[in-house]
Amino acid sequence: MRLLPSALVFLSVSYGSLGAAIDFAHQIVPVLREHCADCHLGDKKKGGFSMNTREDLLAGSENGAVLSLGKVEGHLLIEVLTTKDKDVQMPPKGARVPEEKIALLRKWIEEGVLWEDGFTFGKSAYEPPLKPRLPKLPPVVDGRTNPIDRILDKYLVDHKVPRPKPLNDAGFIRRLTLDFVGVLPTSAEVDAFVNDKKADKRARLIKSTLERRVDYAEHWLTFWNDLLRNDYVGTGYIDGGRKPITNWLYQALVTNKPYDQFARELLSPTPESEGFIFGIKWRGGVNASQVREVQFSQSISQVFLGINMKCASCHDSFIDRWKLDEAYGLAAIYAEQPLEINRCDKPTGRTAQAAWIFPELGTVDAKAPQPERLKQLARLMTHPENGRFTRTMVNRLWHRLMGRGIVHPVDAMGTEPWSEDLLDYLASYLVEQKHDLKAVLALIAGSQAYQSECVTSAEGNEVSHYVYRGPIAKRLTAEQFVDAVWQITGTAPAAAHKSVVRGRPELGVKPAGRWIWANASGHAEAGETLTFRKMVEVKGAPTSASAVISVDNGYEIFLNGASLGKDEDLGTAEVVSLGGLKPGKNYVLVVAKNAGNGPNKAGVYFEANVVLPGGKSQAITSDGTWEWSRSLPDAKGKFARAPEDWQRAHVVKAQQTWDGFMPSITQALGRAHAKAPERVRASVVQSDLLQRALGRPNREQIVTVRPENLTTLEAIDLANGNILAGLLKRGAVDLQQRYPATPELVQGVFRKALSRAPTPDEAALLIEMVGGKHESQGVEDMLWMLMLLPEFQFVR
Repeated sequence: MRLLPSALVFLSVSYGSLGAAIDFAHQIVPVLREHCADCHLGDKKKGGFSMNTREDLLAGSENGAVLSLGKVEGHLLIEVLTTKDKDVQMPPKGARVPEEKIALLRKWIEEGVLWEDGFTFGKSAYEPPLKPRLPKLPPVVDGRTNPIDRILDKYLVDHKVPRPKPLNDAGFIRRLTLDFVGVLPTSAEVDAFVNDKKADKRARLIKSTLERRVDYAEHWLTFWNDLLRNDYVGTGYIDGGRKPITNWLYQALVTNKPYDQFARELLSPTPESEGFIFGIKWRGGVNASQVREVQFSQSISQVFLGINMKCASCHDSFIDRWKLDEAYGLAAIYAEQPLEINRCDKPTGRTAQAAWIFPELGTVDAKAPQPERLKQLARLMTHPENGRFTRTMVNRLWHRLMGRGIVHPVDAMGTEPWSEDLLDYLASYLVEQKHDLKAVLALIAGSQAYQSECVTSAEGNEVSHYVYRGPIAKRLTAEQFVDAVWQITGTAPAAAHKSVVRGRPELGVKPAGRWIWANASGHAEAGETLTFRKMVEVKGAPTSASAVISVDNGYEIFLNGASLGKDEDLGTAEVVSLGGLKPGKNYVLVVAKNAGNGPNKAGVYFEANVVLPGGKSQAITSDGTWEWSRSLPDAKGKFARAPEDWQRAHVVKAQQTWDGFMPSITQALGRAHAKAPERVRASVVQSDLLQRALGRPNREQIVTVRPENLTTLEAIDLANGNILAGLLKRGAVDLQQRYPATPELVQGVFRKALSRAPTPDEAALLIEMVGGKHESQGVEDMLWMLMLLPEFQFVR
């Protein structure tokens, strides 16, 4: 029987212990370099003992092992460091290793001698290439024409590894749907696919799944939010020290923006996308390596190049070739003021010079203004000869679909890949497909490699000397797990976070608003700042509401006392969510500021689409019913004293003044009028205790790979948390009412959860658990059992 009898069994066997606290690069490497280099590092191998790599260390000396994993005491390495016997003490000459450093080594050993993948104290035999390379494909074997299969079939033969077994149809549709759009396939979708007898059905499924544009966007939003540390609330958002990029990112995914353009718009940003390089302005005093300019250096290196610049932001890196000056050279590209180089948080008296880390591709003009330097950087990052840029991205996609990167870990792209040909081919294919990430996903999913059964953990997760054997099972992300629970139980929330504008842009939406100002001529003095307001009466609770705003020159917009955003970029139109709209009276305030060196035309454009229950909509547009005042609100959109000078606004007579703005407004209106999906997804709601217990990060740091296993405390929280318990309790009541009889209920819920029918033994066990009258408590118990099954919790 495949069904586990107890959730506790699953918790006891599947989840790991608390994560390690020792920092290998900063706590262990310096100790070994200082005290062991003369005898056991680099070319030195006294007593037959080298510490250049983890494998060398574990191999021991000519006298045997120096430490034993899993053993708390009795390590020879520690004994020779602590002994008073001068004949055996280490180091044999000079100062002894301080007790606090020995304590670090002891803890490091107890935690498993964790080591940076690819790091060596000796000279690395591998230097990653910079320029692209298109490898020659091996011959086709057994009709397997996909380029990935051609490369891997030869690889498997060379490594004497058998091909993994093919994945069945039900397993394939479940894996593909979860990987591409993050939700479970419905029972009807599974049945239709399994019963389809056409030879091209898998290719058609790949194509149709990728065409689910909104589902795709709301699934991959999780990946990019982690990678670009974008969120809806959290550190920095409260006090203005951080800027979200949510709606730019959402639309980039919906429209499948080419990856090179995507990167350029992050590096040389628009007002909507600048939050990534803007970073977090931490409150209070911070280490020099945490200032925004250095965050910029670290972030762009990690995200786009798979390079760890964090070590090099304090000192020349211990773990790779990057230097302090190189990290600061990137930081200076972003800096708007002279940036002093700090080493280990101490000023050096030297000023950083803006510089690109691969000068063979070109340089950044250090004397150019910051916006121009960022444009130059964006061009260099996406330069056709920068193979590091494309290799890093395709490696992330391979890891996402196959469970392990071609280079591992994915942020250590200086590590030798287990197949250079596969990595280089995928990178070249991305360029060939005009940087279409969906095309790479389709190529991978179309391979027999992807369409194979997963290998076991023991076969697929070796830390060193990795040999590819097939796909590795992936634990559901927090968002996938929660989406699946909501999907099965019908307990999804009513609305997304108020800042998220959801849906696919509508075409053909014509502007209906009018440009308004305090006078019909639109005449304004340079720097003139006015407040415009509109009282909006909403009849019913909106199901969605978004607005387009454009102001010549700049603005900040408030709804019911809450700021929705601001912009000072002339000629652009922004979409803002009106998630704070409530039934009854609402107040929209726009603080509009003119610019220029003398009198000129100024105007405010606003247009909102409010969707009400039943599908009805309510339009709100800028027109002569708005009012204006010279009084200005505070940062919270409140007035210290109610203005007494409100006057009726005017529609500006010369509307053609802003004809050049209208294409941007029309495009934005398409987004504002987009029909939001009926079901809310976990990626577009604020994180809660359940999602955090399942591994959703706080996004104050870039997260490229979430932990593969829950910690013990997280597992306990998952099993006992009120949020999941509440969802299953409510879902049980709904399911009890929806299904007339227990067998139908068991079959229906089981097939939704696992994309297959239960075996007779499984069905009998669950029918007995639910009971003949399928009381809600029995249904709830069944839901608990299904949700905690490995078969449910993993993409296999």
